[in-house]
Amino acid sequence: MKLFQNAIADAQKTFASLATLQSAVENAGAFVGDCLIGGGKLLVCGNGGSAADGADFATEFTCRFVTDRRPFPAMNLTGCGTLLTAIANDYGGEEMFSRQVRAFGKAGDVLVAISTSGNSANIIAALRAATDNGLTSVALLGREGGKALGLATLDLVVPGTATARIQEAHKFLLHVICEIAEERLREV
Repeated sequence: MKLFQNAIADAQKTFASLATLQSAVENAGAFVGDCLIGGGKLLVCGNGGSAADGADFATEFTCRFVTDRRPFPAMNLTGCGTLLTAIANDYGGEEMFSRQVRAFGKAGDVLVAISTSGNSANIIAALRAATDNGLTSVALLGREGGKALGLATLDLVVPGTATARIQEAHKFLLHVICEIAEERLREV
């Protein structure tokens, strides 16, 4: 089937483009690992499929990724429907994550924000709240980075136009960040 072969070719092209991100991914893994070793916490947010990827990423630290080690504080900011709907109702959807960053985040913490378009208003607001509150931030973005480009401490931009391929690449990058951070966490 041509569709299947085209998807494989597009995925290979997208993943090949990730080689240019090696240094930035290593820095992201160091940010996360050092934050958790230093007593900070990880805050993670995204919308739709990015929310699911972020939830899995946070789980890898509080439960475990590969090695059996102590748990570390990682919060999935999409996890509480009651809180999300209250914020969306009272302040608008744009504030869903930024209010939580301001409530739970502190200097020394890390925010990981995921957006395939880079134009999600609530991701942009969360990144701004992170900066205002002294958090280190990592943005996983797609396409050209969108309006979120440059708002994070570190941007990981996956080029391409297919949302599915960008999400697949984001998932891969998140797992590599886990591997890098876990090397540090095993020693604690």
